[in-house]
Amino acid sequence: MRVALLTGGGDCPGLNAVIRAVARKSFARDYELVGALEGWRGMIEGNFKPLGPAEVSGILHRGGTIIGTSRTNPYKVEGGVENLREKFAAAGLDALVAIGGEDTLGVAAKLYDEFQFPVVGVPKTIDNDLSGTDYTFGFDTAVSIATEAIDRLHTTAESHNRVLVVEIMGRHAGWLTVHSGIAGGADAILIPEQKTTVEEVCAHLKKRWDSGKKFAIVAVSEGYELTFQSGESEMVAKDAPATDQFGHVLLGGVGAALSKEIEKRAGYETRSVVLGHTQRGGTPTARDRVLATRYGLKAADLVHEGAFGQMAALRGDDIVGVSLHEATAELKTVPQEWFETAKAAIGWL
Repeated sequence: MRVALLTGGGDCPGLNAVIRAVARKSFARDYELVGALEGWRGMIEGNFKPLGPAEVSGILHRGGTIIGTSRTNPYKVEGGVENLREKFAAAGLDALVAIGGEDTLGVAAKLYDEFQFPVVGVPKTIDNDLSGTDYTFGFDTAVSIATEAIDRLHTTAESHNRVLVVEIMGRHAGWLTVHSGIAGGADAILIPEQKTTVEEVCAHLKKRWDSGKKFAIVAVSEGYELTFQSGESEMVAKDAPATDQFGHVLLGGVGAALSKEIEKRAGYETRSVVLGHTQRGGTPTARDRVLATRYGLKAADLVHEGAFGQMAALRGDDIVGVSLHEATAELKTVPQEWFETAKAAIGWL
């Protein structure tokens, strides 16, 4: 067999570990492996790179992806789907392993549903928002990075008697903010799923100040809507809002906006920190290396079995195959009980 592999959407630690695992299992079966460069764009343009033993050696610990990525959507490019299918056939390919999040795997699911395209998926996203799996690889590393940042911010917040607002990635789901907020001991956690008001945050901070703790860390997801008791709410985006080929607005700035509101309403000196792409970069944690490797091995097995239209998923401690359609049907958002757990853990009751 000749198998193609692509990484789409935002990069994250562990991508190369998946590539390596798929490659090793494929080589053991005498399969040929190629990488489609820059995600779905490479499939549309027929831009393939051979992936042999030399190319996948020594990449387990490396962040990013050796075959590049992009947010290209074949369904938004004129002739994109037709070109993709033509290039796939012309290259003599038998199967495709698509590694990505809701957008990348959403395309994979649609291609399978419409054309029975021979594709299997691997769940990658630091947001951990794919409903078909308990955890995605990349999430653990991003949580560790955000937690370390919160740890470091505690000392400077306490030294200056300040409130520090930490803006953490998470467009529609607050898993990253909840986990790092709990682990880092944040004093308030704001996520897209909960309509917590600015007034509630200020009241909570006042209780903290009155108890003698005159500093605080507020962890906020980039997708949190600035919400007020009046019922008004605002999604904070970049100065020049833009959408990508999957219709996403470019978010960013809620941390700074929230900081101004806290300082104005509560009177405490407040600063904001945006962790941004730091959360995506660098070497993956041991957990992500192992999880990514297990996913890659399962994806190679699904290809070998001809079990297309499926995604490798973590269920409990088992790696299983689940329907791509099921995995991308809806986002896995933070439920109320998880938010209550976070509030209890940080003493916000």
